[in-house]
Formats: sequence, C-alpha cells, structure tokens
Amino acid sequence: MKNIRHIFFDLDNTLWDHRKNAYLTIRDLFSKQQIATQYRIDFEEFHSAYHIINERLWEQIRDGEIDKDYLRKHRFYDTFLKFGVDDATLADYFEHHFLDEILNYNELVAGAIDLLNYLKSKDYKMHIISNGFQEVTERKCILSGISGFFETITSADSVNIRKPRPEIFEYSLGIAKADKSESILIGDDWIADVKGAQNFGIDVIFFDVLDENPQEVGLKFIKHLSEVKQYL
Repeated sequence: MKNIRHIFFDLDNTLWDHRKNAYLTIRDLFSKQQIATQYRIDFEEFHSAYHIINERLWEQIRDGEIDKDYLRKHRFYDTFLKFGVDDATLADYFEHHFLDEILNYNELVAGAIDLLNYLKSKDYKMHIISNGFQEVTERKCILSGISGFFETITSADSVNIRKPRPEIFEYSLGIAKADKSESILIGDDWIADVKGAQNFGIDVIFFDVLDENPQEVGLKFIKHLSEVKQYL
C-alpha cells in the first residue's frame, strides 16, 4: 500500500486492552467491597453481566441514544440490579473508583508494541481516534507508554462527536494534515470503525478480535496485530 502515510488507530481493545484492564479493576473493587460475602454474588457471573450491559450502553452512546452521564450512572447500577441489589450508593462507588483505578492497569493488546515499533521504523505517521473520554484516552496512552508513537490523539469528547459519524474522521484528518487517499484506520468495532471509515471514504483494516469472520468482499481484516504487516 504505497500511498498510505497516515495510520489512524482506535484505542480500546485495538491497542489498549480495555477488556482485560476493566476485568482486573472490577475484580479488585468487588473484593474490597466484599460483594461475594455480603450479597452472595459470584464475581465471574457479575463481570459477565457487567460486560454485556456496558457494551450495550456504549453502543447506545455511539448511536446517539444516551450520553456519557447516563452510561456512568447505569452500567454498575443496572448490573447490581440484575442480581437483586438496588443500591445507587454502591453503584456510584464502583463507577467513581473504576474510572480512577482502571488506569492502575495498562495491559496492551498482544503485539501492540511490536507493531508500533515496526510502523515507526517505516516512517508512518500514527494517530488515535477514540470514542472514549478525552482525559482518560490521553492518560491511557501516557501510562501504557505508547503516547510517543502518536502525532495526534482525537477523542470523541474533544469534538462532541463519536464514530461512526464522518465529522470525527474529518476533524482527526484535519489536525493530522492527512488526505483521505493516504490514510487508513485500524479498529475492532464493526460499526464505529469499519463502517465509519468506509462511509467517510478512507481505507480500513478490521481487527476481528471477537472472531466475527466478516464475509465482505475485499475487506482487509486481521486476527492478531502482527498481521497488519502484510498490508503495511
């Protein structure tokens, strides 16, 4: 792909292992509050329920159905409610400490550092486009040691627009001084990343972390970050 000069990455679950870091953080909070003892809730069942609820809420944010305040109020509250625990104070404790303590864990997706070093050696200009919160996105990059690879970091909060809407891509390419024809996005979300990039008019590599096995003709997709090297 000789024309590509700018690579735009999604962050969560593409480079920064949000699923693993969230799991470890919630497990710590669960233990500190002695949830298993007090409410006789199994952690793995709790985390599984939280994951489903949280993913759905993020889809609603992406689709413009709710805002981040609604997500923050409901993801733990609704999870506890599923186990018969109606306690807004407890849910608020989890939410407040989750946002602070998740950054104690900064596991990256397997192969992330190797890929970033490889792309840097090829003189690609790299950027982040995230649907996450601006401050948290920047801190994730800094604390995980990858901020130095990126020339720009665009978060949905900074422009109040989320992928897949074209405006966030337009904004990110604008501050990167990148043309569509020389840009490619790498991301793991089928709607936000793949369809968002395609509809905006830039190339995309789908990181198929959940083994969705897309059948779209001509689509570039990978199962491991190391496979990006076959395209770039």
